[in-house]
Amino acid sequence: MDERPVESSVEWVFREERGRLLATLVRRFGDLDLAEDVTSEAIEAALEHWPAEGVPDRPGAWLLTTARRKAVDRLRRDQAYAARLAVLQVEADRAAPAPPADAGGDLPDERLQLFFTCAHPALAAEDRGALTLRCLAGLTTAEVARAFLLPSATMAQRIVRAKKKIREARIPFRVPGADELPERLPGVLQVIYSIFTEGYAASSGARLQRLDLAEEAIRLARILRGLLPSEREVAGLLALMLLVHARREARTGPDGEIVLLDDQDRGRWDQSMIEEGGDLVLVALTGGPPGPYGVQAAIAALHDEAADVASTDWPQIVALYDVLLALAPSPVVALNRAAAVAMRDGPEAGLALLDELAGEPRLRGYHPYPTARADLLCRLGRFPEAAAAYREALELAGTEPERAHLRRRLHAVETPGA
Repeated sequence: MDERPVESSVEWVFREERGRLLATLVRRFGDLDLAEDVTSEAIEAALEHWPAEGVPDRPGAWLLTTARRKAVDRLRRDQAYAARLAVLQVEADRAAPAPPADAGGDLPDERLQLFFTCAHPALAAEDRGALTLRCLAGLTTAEVARAFLLPSATMAQRIVRAKKKIREARIPFRVPGADELPERLPGVLQVIYSIFTEGYAASSGARLQRLDLAEEAIRLARILRGLLPSEREVAGLLALMLLVHARREARTGPDGEIVLLDDQDRGRWDQSMIEEGGDLVLVALTGGPPGPYGVQAAIAALHDEAADVASTDWPQIVALYDVLLALAPSPVVALNRAAAVAMRDGPEAGLALLDELAGEPRLRGYHPYPTARADLLCRLGRFPEAAAAYREALELAGTEPERAHLRRRLHAVETPGA
């Protein structure tokens, strides 16, 4: 039995094994709802048995055996359901392409297999990401909603819709052939980056960062990079995540409080990650027009290379945001560009650009927008307006470190002479 404390061991096992277990069951039974149900039942059984009996030496195998038994029991009780699954499995087997003669085996992680499966082109782009994040990566519906800047109710509907589409269109759960991988790749990259984003800035809870999610996203990107070494956007995504994650130790203080980029001890940044990310940026930007992840990685590299905020190459960062807006226009990119313009040209210029985004629906409920406005208003000495913007951001912030930071900023502008 595992000698670690049962509570921490159980949490670790569930985090490590849930996605792999679900992917294995989906591949075995070809039904996502069934796989989710028996995965949950197996975890419930573990919570019942492991505290008394200890964590098994092979917890993943224990969970898989338990889940398979529960699935078989369910199919025996429902013969019509079992018959439907059998038909789907036969059709899936017929549709699956034969592996190429020189194939190096399956994808190196079963979760990654399911990433590609859930990125099937028959699903709407936003549904692919939502389904994979919820079912495979184990994010809650609220966390997935945060990743896509949507209300939780809307995201729940998308997840249900995606599952229904898979059932009705009889989309097979299989590893795509080599000729299909480029078509599926953008959806997979989006999913991995969404996981990283939730890890970088959690949508709720007591901590700013969820390092387990960020590191899981990096691990999956490394696997994908090994699988598709010639895909420059894979290199760009991995570079971006490494360059941002390199700052993780300096982003929070001893009590978990937020430390802004201006105040971070850059000596605590992970230089090995920065070097690796910088090398990958060159790969991502060489050999053709850049992709969105490569451009974002280049921006992150400029931040990491600077000695401090004042010496950062803000003109080059703004120029890169111009390129990014042309490649992948979005209100969040426009928001980040406005912040960079404020650093290059002054707070008035940045605030004017932010005000142009005031009616953008996707920024409603997105607390970095009122936070950015408040910061620029504060720099301009417009303290009552800054206080109002900080209050708006405070209502929207999801984690306690973010709320504590905004409360401090609000107090400072409410009592500027104190």
